[in-house]
Amino acid sequence: MEKENNKLPIYRKIDDNVAYVKERLGVDKSFDVIHLDLEYAGKKMALFMIDGFVKDDILHLLMKLLSRLEPEQLEPDPLEKLLKTHIPYIELDKEQDLNKACDTVLAGPTALFVDGLEYAIIIDARTYPVRGPEEPDLERVVRGSRDGYVETIVFNTALTRRRIRDRSLRMEYLSIGRRSKTDVCVCYLEDIADKQNVKILKKHLKKIDTDGLPMAEKTIEEYLCGRHWNPYPTIRYTERPDTAAAHIYEGHILIIIDGSPSVMITPATFWHHLQHAEEYRQKPLVGAYLRMVRFLAVIASIFILPLYYLLSMDPSLLPQELGFIGPSEDGTIPILLQFLVAEAGIDMLRMAAIHTPTALATALGLVAAILIGQVAVEVGLFSYEVVLYLAVAAIGTFATPSYELSLANRLVRIILLLATAVFGVKGYVAGITIWIFYLMRMDSFRIGYLWPFIPFSARPFRDVILRAPIPLKNRRPTFLNPQDPDR
Repeated sequence: MEKENNKLPIYRKIDDNVAYVKERLGVDKSFDVIHLDLEYAGKKMALFMIDGFVKDDILHLLMKLLSRLEPEQLEPDPLEKLLKTHIPYIELDKEQDLNKACDTVLAGPTALFVDGLEYAIIIDARTYPVRGPEEPDLERVVRGSRDGYVETIVFNTALTRRRIRDRSLRMEYLSIGRRSKTDVCVCYLEDIADKQNVKILKKHLKKIDTDGLPMAEKTIEEYLCGRHWNPYPTIRYTERPDTAAAHIYEGHILIIIDGSPSVMITPATFWHHLQHAEEYRQKPLVGAYLRMVRFLAVIASIFILPLYYLLSMDPSLLPQELGFIGPSEDGTIPILLQFLVAEAGIDMLRMAAIHTPTALATALGLVAAILIGQVAVEVGLFSYEVVLYLAVAAIGTFATPSYELSLANRLVRIILLLATAVFGVKGYVAGITIWIFYLMRMDSFRIGYLWPFIPFSARPFRDVILRAPIPLKNRRPTFLNPQDPDR
């Protein structure tokens, strides 16, 4: 175990290197770990690779070229001759640490050991199984690009750089996980992003001490945010390269994780989770209208059920003209229980749709929404008003761009409903007040979660509410502390 944790220089004798690597990688125990013993130009060589991660045609070509070498062609410095002359490939490197060379092989590149050399030659001729960059399901737009991030980090960095041809764009590599050695990329514009934020973020990432990242970005989020019982997301996710590029231009910092199509955007306030690419694909006035409708839907998803329950339980709070808001007839169970049962039913339906094949998911939704809902009303389990207002709340939940924020708002809605049922008007008002104060106390990487509402900043708050035109949008948010906010 001591050798595994410390640097181990590569032996000059190839047999020693081969024996160690075979033992460390379990060549004889894992069928997909390939070891080839070769002899070119009078020198013993060994290749180690992972089956399925290697571009076979490239390795075949390199082996063909090496087979034509004569011993005198590798003199006087075999390493330099191989790297600069006889291995015609772009991504070549050398490695002195035997343990690190083994870890590199597990990540996909091929390691070439040559007898007499105290270096391993790393040939990055890897390829990963990958799907096409399709449009993300959660961030669809009527007009706009149809490409989205995939599960391979190199593809994702290429999709990002395709949209940002800036000399100061930085893609800094990290490896996280004692066993998984997951590739992670920190992406930002060096002459715009706050250097202190970049430094703090990388420091937190390097401190992550775990076996692996089984849930990729979600595992990292738990280490970065730390508030395990806080349902509200302090990191925004996107699968759209254009959305990620827009945030990079503003001064945000992106975290790209290999194995996940979701890119993390930091920092992110409450209002970032309410933005959608569709608003910027329309004219400013239309985009502002769509944003206002979205805000109303989100507000309704949180407050309309507790408010309706409060007014139905105490009709004296209503003016005579609005007396119709209360239930026309009572169900067989109390209204509070109706709401709680319906909330659980919607979540059951959502989970059932996730686990149902796509071809049947639409049919399942129609059956549940029409058949079950209608029967529940007719047998007296639910009242028509409960179904109506619950549908409004559900629409507001599904209209929330951020899936994580919609789930958090759903929990707040249930808690607010229970507080209203127990304490009445005082519970409703106190619940909203506590909720606002709770969000006020939150922060995302030293940034107030409700900024620019609290603390209030007039111009940024106007841009949040009204969707500023693109020429004005080029003003970078001051809370990001950009280095050149007026450029």
